[in-house]
Amino acid sequence: MSRIGKNPVSIPEGVTVEVNNGVITAKGKLGELTQEYTGIDIKIEDATITLERQSEKKEVKSKHGLYRALIANMIEGVSKGWTKELELVGVGYRASNQGQKLDLALGFSHNIVLDIAPEVKVETISEKGKNPIVKLTSHDKQLVGQVAAKIRGFRKPEPYKGKGVKFVGEEIRRKAGKSA
Repeated sequence: MSRIGKNPVSIPEGVTVEVNNGVITAKGKLGELTQEYTGIDIKIEDATITLERQSEKKEVKSKHGLYRALIANMIEGVSKGWTKELELVGVGYRASNQGQKLDLALGFSHNIVLDIAPEVKVETISEKGKNPIVKLTSHDKQLVGQVAAKIRGFRKPEPYKGKGVKFVGEEIRRKAGKSA
């Protein structure tokens, strides 16, 4: 039995969950999310969701914990939301935004201008003497993670000086340089 899949998911107040023909929908104060599923039976009783497998095939077993985690992330997203913070480490690295356009200066000859999806709210924090921070918030965990990974991919942190775009709280594995 899947250890994650057998755990029930509790539904907080203000969130409604509906199951129709292989699609589960969660609605809350921050938005609405849907997820398709197969091979799993979903039961909603007394503000808790339980998932049961329809068979013991390997494919169905692997999806049991996956769908439970996706449903739990949907419910937390529409009730509380998800946040990712990226820190720009390096001399001259800057970030600014005008609405949904994020402008990044990462040491290239031109600034990188990125259009952010309308579901993701972007905010830039620049304080004197501190590294600029890009804050992404949304109700969709997958979308926030994808946008954050794309921004981080423009200039990944390098192991010698630690310069680049990193997640706040991320520890960069450092290497010793050449010894003269």
